[in-house]
Amino acid sequence: MQLTSQTLASMAEACLSMQQLKIIHGRALRSNLHHHPIVLAKIFRFAAVSPGGCLRYADLLFSQIYQPNTFFYNILIRGYSKSSTPSRSVRLFNQMRRNSVDTDGFTFTFLVKSRSRMRIHSPSIMASDEIHGAALKFGFCLHLFVMNALIHLYAARGVPASARRVFDETVGADSVSWSGLVAAHVRAGELELARQVFDEMPDRDVVSWTMMVSGYAQAKRPKEALELFMEMRDAGIKPDEVTLVSATSACTSLGDLQMGIEIHHYILENGFGWMVSLCNALIDMYAKCGCIHQAWLLFNSMEIKSLITWNSMISACAKHGNADDAFMVFAHMLDSGTRPDKITFLALLTAYAHKGCVDDGYGLFESMQRDYGIEAEIEHYGCMVDMLGRAGRLEEAYELITGMPIPCNDVVWGALLAACRIHGDVEMGERVLKKLMELRPDKGGYYILLRDIYVAAGQRAEAIEVRRAMDVNGATKTPGWSWVGDEHSPHHSS
Repeated sequence: MQLTSQTLASMAEACLSMQQLKIIHGRALRSNLHHHPIVLAKIFRFAAVSPGGCLRYADLLFSQIYQPNTFFYNILIRGYSKSSTPSRSVRLFNQMRRNSVDTDGFTFTFLVKSRSRMRIHSPSIMASDEIHGAALKFGFCLHLFVMNALIHLYAARGVPASARRVFDETVGADSVSWSGLVAAHVRAGELELARQVFDEMPDRDVVSWTMMVSGYAQAKRPKEALELFMEMRDAGIKPDEVTLVSATSACTSLGDLQMGIEIHHYILENGFGWMVSLCNALIDMYAKCGCIHQAWLLFNSMEIKSLITWNSMISACAKHGNADDAFMVFAHMLDSGTRPDKITFLALLTAYAHKGCVDDGYGLFESMQRDYGIEAEIEHYGCMVDMLGRAGRLEEAYELITGMPIPCNDVVWGALLAACRIHGDVEMGERVLKKLMELRPDKGGYYILLRDIYVAAGQRAEAIEVRRAMDVNGATKTPGWSWVGDEHSPHHSS
């Protein structure tokens, strides 16, 4: 049967995989229709931008097109804008200019997206991108989607001043423009300014609401995150996956189990229960709010488990002192073919520390680096020091710290000092405090720990001397905070 261009174009339009596309391409070649504009466009588009496509195949097709026009350049630029090599889009744009191929608004929209995903180290380019200048030069400053792309470019870089400049130059700014400006301030950590822009928005969509809720949650301002989340629901805006993850995270930070349960019910009632990221956040929330049983129920109900799922459950077991359960989950994780990462091993080391299995912990620490190629970071060393300290093996802990291939911090030395207090080791405590005074002479808690060691050992004169050194160095004790009451208001305690 003789295939027509319309039939081949329809086949390419319905294509689901590269295997199918290659068959269609082969038929187009045999029918001598591979250069037909519509057939070629459909085949090329699938290869370049479809999830099941292949950029290398698209590149090969592109190289065989005689004088490709704006459409083909735009499609390939768009494909590379979503790839691991977005800089290729810029090279294509330069090739367009050399070959005198006309650009259009889509060219710059895809190009700006590529720039937002590229690593730029120059502060001047961060604040004023050359593609921005090219868009103005070619007269696309009146195209709303180009200006919105530029606003989001500067938002992604955390440069709100540049985002504001583009926003002010935008004709007919819409919700996408406003959301980009909110995002720019959030990314720069300017939450008050972000909220000011958010409150001024004429039409707030789910993106802008989510941006603010996530911003508060990530900035460790969970109370404001939940308040805004509830305002969002009252306004009739349906939260999406990102909003719900951020709200659940805020509940975790506050220890607000009741609100967390309400969000869980909302997730189930609105058909979000299958989303792995939400289940992961809920497991973490239930575990940290003390409901390990509910975390287990959720974990066991999940048909698909990501690395984060496994890590969340292992961490939950470890922090609740259920070391054997943590090891069991780890074994199932390996059986599932999921490869552990540094967070997995940190949770397992915590479990060994709680159980007091120092030698097994050492074995895991060495296996992490030897068998999995994961280099130990400061947190792993801190966990090992805590493990050795609990077991009274203080000299080993000291040698581990001094032999670290990475710089140590005061937290790790502080863990060893705390162990000295538990075991009443005055001599080691003195050695550790000398290190801590080099790192954090202003942190009074460490002086107080050594003072307590002296007091417990009956060395009152030395205890008084430590207190004097603390005053001379201007060190202060960090005040404590506790959450009291239904309104989650922080109460200061000293």
